[in-house]
Amino acid sequence: MPDVIITEFMDETAVALIEARYETLYDPALADRQNHIPGMLEGTRALIVRNRTKVGAAILDAADRLSCVGRLGVGLDNIDMEACKARDVAVYPATGANDLSVAEYVITTAAMLLRHAYTANEAMLSGKWPRQALAGRELAGKTLGLVGFGSIAREVAWRAQMLGMTVLAYDPYSPADDPAWRLARNVSLDGLLETADVVSLHTPLTDQTRHMIDAGALARMKADAILINAARGGIVDEAALAAALKEGRPGGAALDVFETEPLTAEAGEKFKGIANLVLTPHIAGVTEESNERVSHLIAEKVLAHLDGAANAS
Repeated sequence: MPDVIITEFMDETAVALIEARYETLYDPALADRQNHIPGMLEGTRALIVRNRTKVGAAILDAADRLSCVGRLGVGLDNIDMEACKARDVAVYPATGANDLSVAEYVITTAAMLLRHAYTANEAMLSGKWPRQALAGRELAGKTLGLVGFGSIAREVAWRAQMLGMTVLAYDPYSPADDPAWRLARNVSLDGLLETADVVSLHTPLTDQTRHMIDAGALARMKADAILINAARGGIVDEAALAAALKEGRPGGAALDVFETEPLTAEAGEKFKGIANLVLTPHIAGVTEESNERVSHLIAEKVLAHLDGAANAS
């Protein structure tokens, strides 16, 4: 049986580093066949996943020798951390390796939705010239509100400042004396929602943050504000957002993460017919460059763990 199983896509040069040292099964389609994974884990010492593989009781109970899980990303809501701790299974996220990619996604998407100039191909090719209708807004002079002020949000903040935006942030877990607050003004959630022209979410999914952006929160936002969620599905009440957008407020939204992933036709039905909405397949943190950084970081962490365990035995 393989020492290492990789269930989702990973940079192949990083896979090769692991294969050179340990017997490895790399099958990026395994996340689509999760019921098969427990039966493959006898003797497996390391499991490498992204966000779709659910590392819970079914996997942990079947993995008789599992000692570590490598997470090709930073969110850990697909991994039962308490169960891993109870079984002495180390979990290694790729902290910081995709911050830049997510930050660029947020800035790019905000600019696109504010400018409102990039959805006219069909009209243009039919001979129309909708110049006045597509006169949008600039980032400069607008207010960006960051819900959560961790490392990714801070990358967004300084880029937004360089583009002439005022930055607000809400994060009850970030100490008031943290030097990072030089990048943003510390405000309440209500104050942020009522003031920001662009609201970007940067919190984990917890019982406290689930549906944090609900119908009430959306109603408190400025009528022409933009909402971006590249954090975790479930933070936004998707039905409430779809209904609000159809009613004409807020001014637009981008969702890179969803309550149902992958997004099914049934789950996506509520979004049909909404013109000022951008939907992307959990791709904000995945660029060619970030995939290489994330993959190599996790390969190094898993190899160090396995090598250390081998030396200790």
